[in-house]
Amino acid sequence: MAQKNMIQAINEAISQALEENPTVLVMGQDVGKNGGVFRATDKLQEKFGEDRVIDTPLAESGTVGASIGLAANGFRPIVEMQFMGFMYATIDQVCSQLSRSRMRTGGSFSTPLVIRGPFGGGVRALELHSDSIEAFFTHTPGLKVVIPSNPYDAKGLLLSAIDDPDPVIFFEPMRLYRSNQMEVPEEPYRIPLGKANVVREGEDITLISWGPPVVTATKVAEHCAEKMGVSIEVVDLRSLVPFDYETVMNSVRKTGRIIVSHEAVRTNGFGAEVATRIMEEAFLYLQCPIKRVTGYDTPYPFTQIEEEWLPNMDRLLHAVKEVLDY
Repeated sequence: MAQKNMIQAINEAISQALEENPTVLVMGQDVGKNGGVFRATDKLQEKFGEDRVIDTPLAESGTVGASIGLAANGFRPIVEMQFMGFMYATIDQVCSQLSRSRMRTGGSFSTPLVIRGPFGGGVRALELHSDSIEAFFTHTPGLKVVIPSNPYDAKGLLLSAIDDPDPVIFFEPMRLYRSNQMEVPEEPYRIPLGKANVVREGEDITLISWGPPVVTATKVAEHCAEKMGVSIEVVDLRSLVPFDYETVMNSVRKTGRIIVSHEAVRTNGFGAEVATRIMEEAFLYLQCPIKRVTGYDTPYPFTQIEEEWLPNMDRLLHAVKEVLDY
């Protein structure tokens, strides 16, 4: 089994989807000859041709609009956003049209469309390149929202997203694109959407996250086990919609102390939904208030202070101390 980084795993997933299904298309700015801004589609146009790996104009709304029509008429487009912050230009089409097609047509039409691209901070990019805007789409019924945190999950989740009969917004943490490698099977495989992953089992605290903070959470858990004798269970949601309540609630009942961490701003971030569901369904198991460690309620900051703005190890360790001392 080969060692791959996340970009390699994503490229392999797209290539295998194109091989398996002739209705799969790739669309986006520079996805063809250039292979994408991060080379996620590298050499795919050379392999599958310009009719299946399509360079589009610098117009995100036009690309998404065209892909909605293609998806409603039997194709399975994979649209690459150069950065997910550019999704702001597509909100009307995604939230007013794409998400509602099955309901509006009484099930006559589905739109099997994947919109994927890089997001998140920690790479010294500009503000719109680093925004974490997953909550916009979790608030839109009809969309699935998926965020992998490692190469193995990225391939399996992306292939499941491409198979799905309804639209999926697939956020790829650009900080993790090439930061590590792990064993990824050469053959196609699927990870079901809506199934969380217990990255590390623990007894004292549950730390719930997705995307880049999963890596930080795992480091915090290792540090606390070694230096403090504290056992932290790390739960990677992987899918925000659908959401794996069973895995989360099982962990809550076990530990009774909950920290939720994400890069998006605090107010109305998806962590608030996670905390509310826990309060509704497992309040009597809690030993202390739920803590959130998130981005701040500001636009994404200048690069000089982004590491302090993001949920880093120091901030998570402070939250660990607070829930233990309550």
